Amino acid sequence: MQAARDPRNREVVYPAGDPQNGNLATPINSSNVTEWFINNLPAYRKGLSPLRRGLEVGMAHGYFLIGPFAKLGPLRDTDVANLAGLLATIGLVVILTICLSIYASSNPPSPTATITTPHPPDALKEPEGWNEFASGFLIGGIGGAIFAYALLANIELLKNIASSLG
Repeated sequence: MQAARDPRNREVVYPAGDPQNGNLATPINSSNVTEWFINNLPAYRKGLSPLRRGLEVGMAHGYFLIGPFAKLGPLRDTDVANLAGLLATIGLVVILTICLSIYASSNPPSPTATITTPHPPDALKEPEGWNEFASGFLIGGIGGAIFAYALLANIELLKNIASSLG
């Protein structure tokens, strides 16, 4: 209890603006590196349309979701493991896109400015922006999953090419 009253703690963690909002500045969320990293993610990068934001986020998710389905799923030791992973990933991307569309139609709150994201994107304040984001997410997610499947299906060819170059 004494540590909470220690005046040195106010040097490390302090209210950022109105303390009633619970927005505290810490060494992590108020550092320049964290702000640079978060503001360069597709969700907060300046100058992107909602469709492009959704496309980038969808590509990343489609690309990395196929691995757990293909390598840890119930068909992992079969010849169709990669195809099953692709189909499961596409199914999950479709479900997530439906969830994004439902969220868009539920009158979502406007993104709020924080220490790390002082200028949230204006396009995600409207349901139309969220629907564009969902459309881009669907296209990017399926595209990312197909690209990852193509890599998995041709891994031996890629290994042979890499070994012949080196």
